Amino acid sequence: QVHLVESGGGSVQAGGSLRLSCAASEYTYDGACVGWFRQAPGKEREGVAVLFRGGFNTAYADSVKDRFTISQNNAKNTVYLQMNSLKPEDTATYYCATGSPPCKLLVGLFRDWGQGTQVTVSS
Repeated sequence: QVHLVESGGGSVQAGGSLRLSCAASEYTYDGACVGWFRQAPGKEREGVAVLFRGGFNTAYADSVKDRFTISQNNAKNTVYLQMNSLKPEDTATYYCATGSPPCKLLVGLFRDWGQGTQVTVSS
């Protein structure tokens, strides 16, 4: 089984940066998908970025493309979300999750979820 622990959330002004971390005890296999999702008040949970661990392929939501970067450490036990040029509309609770390929930004494809970490971006 996999256990996910998120950290790195906080408050930042527009234009600032944050790096979120998702530490995992293990993944089901090397080719597992790891994704970052977010949910703002009054909105549904949406995909932000996804990483195919085996091939290091990534995909991003259009709203964060060119601003956010998903990556993993060499041991493949921690996944990061580097968030630059943050905007107020990025304010949400951010979750990491794992699932099986294909690695698509669809909530329904992910089974194991972290507890979430709050990101607040002020104007």
